[in-house]
Amino acid sequence: MSERGNAKMVNQDVLRVITGEVRLSYVHAFKPYAKQPNQEPKFSVTILVPKTDVATKQKIDAAVQAAIQEGVSSKWNGVRPPVIAIPVHDGDGARPSDGMPFGDECKGHWVFTASSKEQPQVVDAYVQPILNQSEVYSGIYGRVSVRFFPYNQNGKKGVGCGLGNIQKLRDGDPLSGRTSASSDFGEFGTPPQQPAWGFPQQPPQPAAPAYPQQPAYPQAPQGYGQPQYQPPAPQGYAPPQYPQAAPPAPQQQTAQQQIDPITGAPVVPGGVYGVDTLPF
Repeated sequence: MSERGNAKMVNQDVLRVITGEVRLSYVHAFKPYAKQPNQEPKFSVTILVPKTDVATKQKIDAAVQAAIQEGVSSKWNGVRPPVIAIPVHDGDGARPSDGMPFGDECKGHWVFTASSKEQPQVVDAYVQPILNQSEVYSGIYGRVSVRFFPYNQNGKKGVGCGLGNIQKLRDGDPLSGRTSASSDFGEFGTPPQQPAWGFPQQPPQPAAPAYPQQPAYPQAPQGYGQPQYQPPAPQGYAPPQYPQAAPPAPQQQTAQQQIDPITGAPVVPGGVYGVDTLPF
């Protein structure tokens, strides 16, 4: 392989950068976005690199210089332009678009934007895909893979930055300026007892009294019928007393009647056989 081919491979490797922990702003990772109506929508994110992360800044500077070299040979007809637009800016300075200061979140950071027509893969700290899009917002901390490249567009020559993939490492304060309902209204305490529409609430219902369970009837011996169990009467309860019917009076025994052996008829008590008999 020629020396030029080796140099090109080295440059290709240098063009790609994986950052250290950075903060993400203007995150459009799930839906393409166009800042201007006539622009092509793209997936994009603004990357804030802490100035304390010297290693990441050195890799970015090397990638930008490699992109310039590639631009001279492939985009700018072998001539290095006197003015080259560089995508990396000082967050403590002014924005190149309008000369206004960067936002407070950019202070102490290097700032650049990466974009792509293809949707990036978005993963968590364990490199698992993030399916809940609400977990990825402006203000989170993570890593980003990017690639710097030269361009020549409408007479403007410079270095652009392509977006690779995004890894979320941890949450951060949202940079959208939108607050949560708990932070807005948490100081007002718990909601009132009465509903907002003015209807009184139902009073709490007393708990049902607990009744003792009936004792289990003992098992009858085999061969005997199960007697009907009568539950015990409540404590303090006396069954009503009903009058019992008087027993029938004993019948008086009558004297055994005498039979007249002569006539065969009953004899009058104290009578004489053959004479005093009972009439029929």
